[in-house]
Parts: sequence; structure tokens; C-alpha cells
Amino acid sequence: MPKGLTFLPTLALLAHLALPVAAAPDAETVVARVNGQEITLGHIIIARATLPQKYQQVSADILYGAILDQLIQQTALEQSRTGDVPRLVHLQLENERRSLLAADAIEQIMSGAGGEADVQAAYDTKYASGFGADEFHAAHILVETEDEAKAIKADLDAGADFTETAKEKSTGPSGPGGGDLGWFGLGAMVPEFESAIVTLVPGEISDPVQTQFGWHVVTLFEKRKSAAPELDEVRDELAGELQQNAVEDAIEDLTAKAEIERVEIEGLNPEVIRDLSLIEN
Repeated sequence: MPKGLTFLPTLALLAHLALPVAAAPDAETVVARVNGQEITLGHIIIARATLPQKYQQVSADILYGAILDQLIQQTALEQSRTGDVPRLVHLQLENERRSLLAADAIEQIMSGAGGEADVQAAYDTKYASGFGADEFHAAHILVETEDEAKAIKADLDAGADFTETAKEKSTGPSGPGGGDLGWFGLGAMVPEFESAIVTLVPGEISDPVQTQFGWHVVTLFEKRKSAAPELDEVRDELAGELQQNAVEDAIEDLTAKAEIERVEIEGLNPEVIRDLSLIEN
């Protein structure tokens, strides 16, 4: 075998390595041209992102071609039109541009709020005591009439046992358990019942309370603060609040500093906003 042939594999490898490598596509990658007007991969990406959710679930193999076809057709139609841009279209374009840039400004504001340090500070402030809302451990005796409730209250004030009285006389589902309602927070009970609970101190028995269910005699066993949630449980909530507050503050500040002139038009009827004929010429 001629000695020179042994170099062929090496030369072939070097030639292969010297071939240009295609760059990874990005938003500026041109995917089509219509009479020289470029359509980029970015145009396809944003078109897909703004589709209704049900269409976004369609296979990318199908969407890519369908969206590209649509963009090509739209470009050809755009190029075919003649004359000035209609007022309606011009106004729509202005509003769309204003809306998109305003949304981008909001994104910029939000990106600067809700960072880890801010979230931690908000958590420390909101749960400074280490606890959350009030919780109550209470029991009640439910009867049909006010007279029955007053008689029960008198017996309890005279020393009758609340639990045994509830087992004997309460018509509510908690009666067999001595009227014990367990622990509950604000908002768990009807307003009249809750109003009675929050005024009691542990061991105290309320005067008769009327609700839609009948007449109650209520006692409070214990009151406590619910345990504060872990930071991870409320991180997204706190970040969202911080971002929302940042946006509201920024908008208030920007509009306060802006030179704004609201033009009062004499005789303007607000119903005019329904008149599309004014922008059709």
C-alpha cells in the first residue's frame, strides 16, 4: 500500500472540521422574505405566544408552518394596499403601541420589586409577632327560643356544667359532643355568633345570641394566635403584593409629575364614544 494513502483519513477529518458550523437560530434569524421584506423567527415566536391558549397546545410542527404561511400572506396583503392608512387603522396602531409599551414599562417596574430582600422584609413586618390571625376554641348550646336560652344561661350562671347541659339540651349537631366547636378563625362563623365570641374572655359565658339557626349560649375555652406561615408558603403572595404596590406607586408618581391637560369640550356627550362613523373616513 502506498505510504501517502495513510494521510487520507487525517486530511478528511481536517476538512470536516474546517466546514462552517451553522449558528444557533435566534429572534433575528430570517425565515422568509416577501419581495425582500424579512420575516424573522422572532415574528413567529411572538405570533404563537399571542394565540388563544387552545391553539398554543397544537404541535409545533403544525404551528410553525401555519404561522409562517399566515405571516407571508399578511405581508403580501400589506404590500398590496395603496393610499393612505385609514384613520381607524392608524388609531388602532397608536393604541396598540401605547398599550404594549405601557405593559413593558410595568414589567420593568415589577422586575425591580419583589426581590428576596424585599420579600423577607415584608414577611418580617407582616408577621413581626411571629403569629397570624386570632383563633378561638369555643362551645355553644343551641335551642329554638329566647326563653329557653335565657333559662339555660341562668342555670349555667348558677353553676350547671356547660358540657353536660349541652349534651342534654342543645339541638345542634355539636350537642352530643358537649357543644364543642373546636378551633376556628374569624370568618368561619355567622356574624352574630362571631361578634359574641370575640367579646368573651376564656371561661366566660355569653348572653343568648340569635342567629339564623336559633338561639345560642356560647362559652369561650381558649383564644390564641394562629402560627405564622413559613416564608416559602407566602413568598409568591408577598412578592405579588410588593410588585403591585410598586406599579401603583410608580403610576401615581408618574402622573403626578406629568404635565397633563384634560381638555373640556363644551357640549360633549359621552355617548359619542359609541359613534364609529367618526373614525371611518
